[in-house]
Amino acid sequence: MTASFLSDAQAQPPASLISLAQKAPSPRVAIARAGAPLPMKAAKEATEANMMVPLFTGERHMIEDEAAKLDWDISEFEIIDADGEVESGMAAAKACGDGRADVLMKGQLHTDAFMRAAVARDNGLRTGKRFVHIFHITTADGTGSITISDAAVNVSPNLDTRKDATGEVVSLLHKLGNARPKVAFLSATESPIESVPSSMEGRELRDWAQANIDGADFSGPLAFDLIMAPKAVAAKKITGDPVAGQADAIIVPDIVSGNALFKSFVYLGGGCAGGIVMGAKVPILLTSRADPAAARLSSVALGAIMANA
Repeated sequence: MTASFLSDAQAQPPASLISLAQKAPSPRVAIARAGAPLPMKAAKEATEANMMVPLFTGERHMIEDEAAKLDWDISEFEIIDADGEVESGMAAAKACGDGRADVLMKGQLHTDAFMRAAVARDNGLRTGKRFVHIFHITTADGTGSITISDAAVNVSPNLDTRKDATGEVVSLLHKLGNARPKVAFLSATESPIESVPSSMEGRELRDWAQANIDGADFSGPLAFDLIMAPKAVAAKKITGDPVAGQADAIIVPDIVSGNALFKSFVYLGGGCAGGIVMGAKVPILLTSRADPAAARLSSVALGAIMANA
């Protein structure tokens, strides 16, 4: 039965991540269509944890109703009354583009509507860089972590997009206190083979990263077992590789592998996945409607850290 593989662990937002976010001034977070239970609960918890100052967009009566259910007085915070997904998303993105908010957060709206607002030229969030999504996933007990890009935005990222993703991942991990992260380029083999395009690209990306990004170690191509398992590294007699068996981050070749990998860490390993989109004027928190409050809180922590970077 497939259910036997599922983890019952109740992941908690990592204390180290929360503590780091609390050390900086609380950023202003524009929540697109905030009037729903999960985004409001996450906003309340993050506000009370001194990680954000909310700016709500969406239907005012829905926002106020959800706040009342949480016994939360939001009278001191700004509400931009907007009707529906499109208008709410545009209002939140425009607030960030105009400098009225420091982080853009997805609330109760579909991802395509949210991202259309984020990339709309009139909203002022585009910088000329590619938008790349990063998951920072911590183990259920908070003792370990892995970072994955890109599992949610770019469907078939070309080499330039993956180069940008690699730089953004290293930058994020530096901000999280990892002075020299170990980054792996995922494929199905550790040898460049022409019939496996991701393996050829993995070697090209490794060589490029070694020449162009400081403060990190890189390896690729690497299959998943060689990224994660020291036993597999020993069994295959791989020596002298600074990343194999001990990676901090994985750059995936496409959204299918990235999405499956991230969900495996969450549903099979009980991990807590905080997600952030980099490359815009402000950090973007692309949470899912299926995300628990812990994952949303971790995402807010990432946004707070990067907004103050």
